Amino acid sequence: MTGETLPKAGKRLFIKTYGCQMNVYDSERMADILRPLGYGMTDAPEDADLVVLNTCHIREKAAEKVYSELGRIKEMRAARTEAGGARMGVVVAGCVAQAEGEEIMRRAPVVDLVVGPQAYHKLPELIARTTRALGERLSADFAPEAKFDALPIARQVDGVTAFLTVQEGCDKFCTFCVVPYTRGGEYSRPTADIEAEARGLAAQGVREVTLLGQNVNAYSGGPDGLAGLARRLAAIEGLDRIRYTTSHPRDMDEALIAAHGELEALMPYLHLPVQSGSDKILRAMNRDHTAATYLKLIERIRAARPDMALSCDFIVGFPGETEADFQDTLNLIEEVNFASAFSFKYSRRPGTPASAMPGQVAEEVKDERLARLNALLDAQRMAFNASQVGRTLNVLFERPGRYPGQILGRSPYLQAVHVDGPERLIGQIAPVRVTQGNMNSLTGDLILEDPRSSRPKAGSAKKVLA
Repeated sequence: MTGETLPKAGKRLFIKTYGCQMNVYDSERMADILRPLGYGMTDAPEDADLVVLNTCHIREKAAEKVYSELGRIKEMRAARTEAGGARMGVVVAGCVAQAEGEEIMRRAPVVDLVVGPQAYHKLPELIARTTRALGERLSADFAPEAKFDALPIARQVDGVTAFLTVQEGCDKFCTFCVVPYTRGGEYSRPTADIEAEARGLAAQGVREVTLLGQNVNAYSGGPDGLAGLARRLAAIEGLDRIRYTTSHPRDMDEALIAAHGELEALMPYLHLPVQSGSDKILRAMNRDHTAATYLKLIERIRAARPDMALSCDFIVGFPGETEADFQDTLNLIEEVNFASAFSFKYSRRPGTPASAMPGQVAEEVKDERLARLNALLDAQRMAFNASQVGRTLNVLFERPGRYPGQILGRSPYLQAVHVDGPERLIGQIAPVRVTQGNMNSLTGDLILEDPRSSRPKAGSAKKVLA
């Protein structure tokens, strides 16, 4: 973009999103704030006037993947320039941008702007400055309140589900994690702003929102924390389902546990990472809980909501992990019985305390332990899905399925559900009798009723006529 002017109308924007749901939300908001500048979305990067890579720094070699992608973009831009097309602008945003901004600009001259996750609201100004060759190519401000103050409440969404960021950053400083360094300390948006955004989403036909935060159950932007926020959102007409992620065990308070037992809209599916079942490893991770306190927390949650399904994160091969430590993790998994989980080999993140710890575990040991861990988790997930056969679940239908006459939705437990049914049910919640449980989805039959039934609500869905 430097020294050149982008087309004034009909500009095309391509955003590639890496990593977590927070980045998905941020990418949507970047598209929102660039829309008044004339940018419409394209799925083809080679056709774009502006390419944004919204990066994630959680996994090992995350930055190298970005540089590889930038190499391909450089070739695209060169080919387009040779063909006489308008110059393609290139922006790197997100957590890799925050952590390695100067290095990105040094290694990848193709990049016009580097924008941290708390500064992307400044994109219109930065693009204008760069276009005028004023030289500001790196913005990595750490002011989330300014970011949210600058973003319009109104959003354009496509679909019946949406992400909604309510909290950013983390103060926990787990020794393996880069989030406090790339997203900053914990900041909670005001409840009124979140509620206004949610009402706008519901007005566009959104039936389900997932509340996002690096430490979402630490939300403190209004009375009664996340529980109070969930109660206010549950009162919004048309907003029938509420989920949230990602949680920390130490912030799962009694008010939130009680809300799960009282609010139909709050779905019975909770992602609550434990990371390890070994107290020694949990101390080394600075998790501030033990395996026993985690298990007691699960007991309280299930007492409030007996049908609660649990999801989790696990790291294998953390520095100092022995076979006995790993067995403790397997024992915890056996005791909890998870519906779903995400598992990873420990990877060193530069600048984190764990990267310098003694007792780094060999890669082949990590591989073997991860295979055993996944075998157990996969068996539990398959068993949970199989246990739904014969049950009737309320399904929010989201889109057409892969085959003609098929539609796809989500159960209260976040499982994909396939049925034969009319596309007019997309955006509706309807009861489905489950006939088959698969590894990654359920299959079922619609339960039919009088077409004069009113629009169903989560937890008490009206039956509909196919």
